[in-house]
Amino acid sequence: MRRVVVERVVPKSMLGRLALLLFVAVLSSHVLALTLMFEAHDLMGLGPPPPPAFSHREAGGGGPQGPEAQAFQGPTPELNPERAPPPRRHGTASPRPHIFHAGLVVDIGVRLLALMLAAWVGARWLSKPIDRLASAARELGQNIERPPLPEDGTTECREASRVFNQMQARIRQQLEERDRFVAAVSHDLRTPLTRLRLRAESLQSADDRRQFGRDIVEMDEMITATLDHLRGVADPEPLVWLDVKALVDSLADDQQACGHWVPVHGRAGPLRVQASALRRCLGNLLGNAIRYGGQAEVFLWDTGEEVGIEVRDHGPGLPEAELERVMAPFYRVEGSRNRHHGGVGLGLSIARDIAQRHQGSLQLRNASGGGLSAVVVLPRLAPPT
Repeated sequence: MRRVVVERVVPKSMLGRLALLLFVAVLSSHVLALTLMFEAHDLMGLGPPPPPAFSHREAGGGGPQGPEAQAFQGPTPELNPERAPPPRRHGTASPRPHIFHAGLVVDIGVRLLALMLAAWVGARWLSKPIDRLASAARELGQNIERPPLPEDGTTECREASRVFNQMQARIRQQLEERDRFVAAVSHDLRTPLTRLRLRAESLQSADDRRQFGRDIVEMDEMITATLDHLRGVADPEPLVWLDVKALVDSLADDQQACGHWVPVHGRAGPLRVQASALRRCLGNLLGNAIRYGGQAEVFLWDTGEEVGIEVRDHGPGLPEAELERVMAPFYRVEGSRNRHHGGVGLGLSIARDIAQRHQGSLQLRNASGGGLSAVVVLPRLAPPT
């Protein structure tokens, strides 16, 4: 009941609420200032100020004197000695101007204090919906399935919340359509690849079988990389506690089985991550380092709040202008279409997307001793349980 009454009395728009707040502040400041002035006046025992008496004789006028003057001035009131004010000394100023000056200072001070308090309360009152909208926008980047915003508050806030909820619904719908598209493309492309692989096995020439098999593997890897890029965060993987050092050692062993030695330096504690996604991220970085640098090594560190993983190669590095561009989708520094050199330009893009999905970052920089360093920094969101 109380909430219904407040919603009916309080204006709906932000401008109306601000105008009402200032009106109440000014009115209350006037009432409070006048009350304090009268209280101070009474405490000093001055009472109401008497009307000033005027004497022609003191003023040096030429008015009537004697009985005529007394008749003109009226009868002299009988003074009570107990209530008579003390005699005023010659040359002593009346304290009333100072009292009224002090009252004026109190009046101005109370008004300013009330207006400042009203401004602070009004700013907090009117900024709450804006803060809530900003917090929802930040959370939307991490969780598209978050509950919609409540559509309450002022007219402007209701409209902003309604538009925000509509935007979230459209994004969710587009992601669902992308999921269906990725599933359809994955099925439609892998079916003819399977048929090609079976037909290649029936070829008479071993050379032809080897070349067809290599082309099919290359197409399969390109399709997998493209679908991984399109999938993005549409198919989220559950977060699990993972030993980062064990994961890096496993990737290094895989590369060693292929004839590449990858030393691992440093240690790092467990992180709450998407295990398969992080493995794909580090695998892409190691593959790039070995493909373009010939050899790779990994450095780990753990500060307690974040874990760093640096993959360094010993190749020629990159121009400073290309360090950011190479992480764009389908961008390649080399012009070659050879799979073993140019690739499809998605490895670094996928790795950066996975790092950002974990609220981390991926940065490329040229190492001081030569080569390129890819540094992944992941925050430790919560301690292991």
